[in-house]
Amino acid sequence: MGTNDTLVREFLFLGFSKLGEIQLLFYPLFLLFYVITVNGNASIILGYKLSPILHTPMHFYLANLSSLEIILVTSTIPKMLYDLLSSRKAISFYGCAVQMYCVLLLGGTECYVLVAMAYDRYDAICQPLLYTTIMNRITCIKHIIGSWPIGSINSLIHTALTFSLPFCRSNQINHFFRDVPPLLALSCKDTWVNEWTVFGVASFVIFGSCILTIFSYIKTISAVLDVHSMVAMFYGSAIFMYFRPKSSYGNTYDRLVSPMYTMLVPLYNPFIYALRNKEVKSAIARLLSKRLRSLLLILSMCNRHDFIIFRYILVSYNT
Repeated sequence: MGTNDTLVREFLFLGFSKLGEIQLLFYPLFLLFYVITVNGNASIILGYKLSPILHTPMHFYLANLSSLEIILVTSTIPKMLYDLLSSRKAISFYGCAVQMYCVLLLGGTECYVLVAMAYDRYDAICQPLLYTTIMNRITCIKHIIGSWPIGSINSLIHTALTFSLPFCRSNQINHFFRDVPPLLALSCKDTWVNEWTVFGVASFVIFGSCILTIFSYIKTISAVLDVHSMVAMFYGSAIFMYFRPKSSYGNTYDRLVSPMYTMLVPLYNPFIYALRNKEVKSAIARLLSKRLRSLLLILSMCNRHDFIIFRYILVSYNT
């Protein structure tokens, strides 16, 4: 790293600051997004854990996808909510690197979890007689474990290359969280290596997984009707962010497109994959019904116990 690197010790985020006091109106909206996203995805995970009927490969993948969504929104939205209430929207140099690594790690991993889910539907519909043999528990675990190194390598390459650049042009990011294109726009050094790396690695991670996913859904057209909108939103926004010339980095459209894969996709996940899934809905309904019966039983026992105590006190008083 060169001597100019010391010029930037922290980054300031323009984000919604140009809107002035109007930005406070976004706070309850983003907070609502966060609460619904976390609770919706958490209900999918709990449903899978507590309902034996959901212990299938598809729901195993769905529970892992929900875990990724919860961590992804938690790595961005809480800091953004804090910035909305703060007059100085700043983050340290290393804090920025950590957040970028986490976002790219989770995004890259999610790409190949979606591939695993598409492959599962392909086997279930196109090879039903061999499905239970092919998609056994060990295979499912291997698919999930294999997705993490891809996301990790992707994020490590981009984060290391990005933060080895000297940021002496400015420390103001026209964005609300840490991403590669807005940061490349701040460097005073030629970033052609970074740009080609973005194209190369992102081609493998985004286009590679997208092609595999689409191929599987072409084979299982009925599955496409259920999830094509989320897949299109996730890959479409990611392709827009990473497959553009540097001259367009850090523009206003970045702030509009990036929430697609960092906020809206995790928000839609429970509605697309769970609330439209009869097995998930019936399992959650049974769990809620069981908990309600247990609660009513406890209340009835408490009432009976209170009545016995009250009668004992009344008899003792009369005697």
